[in-house]
Amino acid sequence: MLYSLQPAIIYRAHLVLTFCNGASMKRVLYPGSFDPFTNGHLDLVRRACKLFDEVIVGVAVNSGKSPMFDMEERKSLIEQSCAGMPQVRVVTISGLMSKAIKQFDAQALLRGLRVFSDYEYELQMALANRSLEPDCETIFMNPTHQNSFISSSLVKEIAGLGGDISEYVPPAVASAVYAKAGK
Repeated sequence: MLYSLQPAIIYRAHLVLTFCNGASMKRVLYPGSFDPFTNGHLDLVRRACKLFDEVIVGVAVNSGKSPMFDMEERKSLIEQSCAGMPQVRVVTISGLMSKAIKQFDAQALLRGLRVFSDYEYELQMALANRSLEPDCETIFMNPTHQNSFISSSLVKEIAGLGGDISEYVPPAVASAVYAKAGK
């Protein structure tokens, strides 16, 4: 049991060391396919805004997934969902994240960890990015308890079966998902 707590402990210690003086870091890139953008994603963006001067949400292609929305639709839905957060910028990205971090002059990548099994994959990606670009840092954030089980795949499945997704996604996203799902 202690082993499963170690990533959270290490992460919290890093935040204490990095942010203990109250100063925020400059810019973070939060990449993902965001298909669709969920309340869990929105939660991480809001919380990252407290730590960084600018949060860049990077809509990326995931070749392993069959998207419900094209990149421009996803970008627009995220912009609508983040309206009122002036330090959030939404962009489309392609290629290696180690290159995107330089392109957008970000100091770190932000990644969400819902469950411990996410950690193995995300750690592998963080180490690969750092191998490709030594200055590429990755910061992991856990969602709030009420968002810990929400995934884009789950949202699409519930909507496809006619279920109510309104508590899992921002309103603009719910309308767009229902329109695509034929509800």
